[in-house]
Amino acid sequence: MIKAVIFDIDGTLVDSVDFHAKAWHETIKHFGHDAPYEKVRHQIGKGADQLMPVFFSKEELREKEDEIEEFRGELYKREYLSRVKSFPKVRELFERIKQDGKQILLASSAVGEELATYKKIANIEDLIEGETSADDAEKSKPHPDIFEAALSQLGDIGAHQVIVIGDTPYDAEAAGKIDLRTIGVLCGGFPEKELRDAGCITIYRDPADLLARYDESILAQSAADAARK
Repeated sequence: MIKAVIFDIDGTLVDSVDFHAKAWHETIKHFGHDAPYEKVRHQIGKGADQLMPVFFSKEELREKEDEIEEFRGELYKREYLSRVKSFPKVRELFERIKQDGKQILLASSAVGEELATYKKIANIEDLIEGETSADDAEKSKPHPDIFEAALSQLGDIGAHQVIVIGDTPYDAEAAGKIDLRTIGVLCGGFPEKELRDAGCITIYRDPADLLARYDESILAQSAADAARK
């Protein structure tokens, strides 16, 4: 039986992927590279530590990594953060999960300041037991560090009792490295095939779709159902 749900945020709970992609695209161009927008967007879901090496050389990162990350962060906050909206029915989904007595944690590659803003946007501040961000991990997704930090907050709850919900293959890949199962959502813009190939056990359109079909989802699975499988 599922006892805890760990949610990604960007592209899963809030509609921010395109804004992150635009900020990174502008940043990469500012520092001398002309990367196609779609290539940049496909990397969103990774943290900066994993995204930057795709577009910058080791030498460039040795010299300018902090400057690049600071430029991107300030640009995102100045131009895009205020434009981020929650996907529909996020709070209602969280309330449904809480009614079942499950714990909810957030695990995002976002930095702590962005994470606090997203919780307000999604109106879920009072519905979560814990959170982990890029600040809690040595390496971001697709490395499992962020999910390992979340699991450590759950005490004696085992990986088989936890479900991750995310919108990118990097969520599923990271979760799978520590035996966590992942539900994929399409609202972040990644193709269903990529999510399934990365290990997602089932796919929903968005949080509202998962809420509408909650009773038939793995989240509603009883202990008796689990024992029969």
